Amino acid sequence: MRSMTGFASVTARDVTLSVKSVNHKALDLHFHLPAAFDAAEPELRKVLRESVSRGTVQVRVSWATERKTGLNRELLQAWLTTFREAASELNLATEPDLNAALRLPGMFEASSTPEGELPDLMPLLRAALLEWNVFRDREGAILTEELLNRAGAVERVVNDIEQLREGASAAFHQRLTTRLNELLGAAVEPQRLALEAALLTEKSDVSEELVRLRAHTAQLCVLLQSQTEAAKKIDFLLQEMNRETNTILSKTGGLGEIGLRITDAALSAKSEIDKIREQALNLE
Repeated sequence: MRSMTGFASVTARDVTLSVKSVNHKALDLHFHLPAAFDAAEPELRKVLRESVSRGTVQVRVSWATERKTGLNRELLQAWLTTFREAASELNLATEPDLNAALRLPGMFEASSTPEGELPDLMPLLRAALLEWNVFRDREGAILTEELLNRAGAVERVVNDIEQLREGASAAFHQRLTTRLNELLGAAVEPQRLALEAALLTEKSDVSEELVRLRAHTAQLCVLLQSQTEAAKKIDFLLQEMNRETNTILSKTGGLGEIGLRITDAALSAKSEIDKIREQALNLE
């Protein structure tokens, strides 16, 4: 699995190209290029779309040549000539202020680059993408390990709930005996008690939910270790896992002490699932 978060920067021939990305549900590309490279954006965009499926990606290009400025000597000479002519006409004994002249708009201009000599950005982009993917692979491996550990915690909770569920029938039997004796004021027939206990046990049985939760957790681990883009499948699985956990919580509210222990375990599983879902948002 590969993380959507990454950064890379490559420099060659006075040009620096950087790629920075963060998580996003779709592919969102942003380019910050010097004006001289505007024509290169469509091709850069095409290469990026072939390299990444989703995330917010920013590509920045800085060109040292573009920052080099030169003195506009023609404008300075024209300013000096005009200054001296005005001083002579007005019969003023004064010298021109060079600092004031240099602050005039247009006194400095960017050095021009002959047409056809623009650096090619494509090799820089491809080199940056290689470095960027190495970064994202490393981040993805760390994230995957964390998610697998949390999936293991969910699996352990399922095992705990299964063990607790085995004592549910006995708990129902005892609660029913107490409750029916209170209502009827007499001993309850064993056959009726057994029937009522069986019905309540069936209504509160979470075996199917546990089977599905275990299956979803196993599938989650498979997807996390796959070499394909599985983020959307993972998101769907986590929704199903959350749904099964909520059902378990709704079914075990009347089991007394055992119910409280199952509820506590199910809440623990729900917490792990929520953390997995939050962290999985950064997977491509």
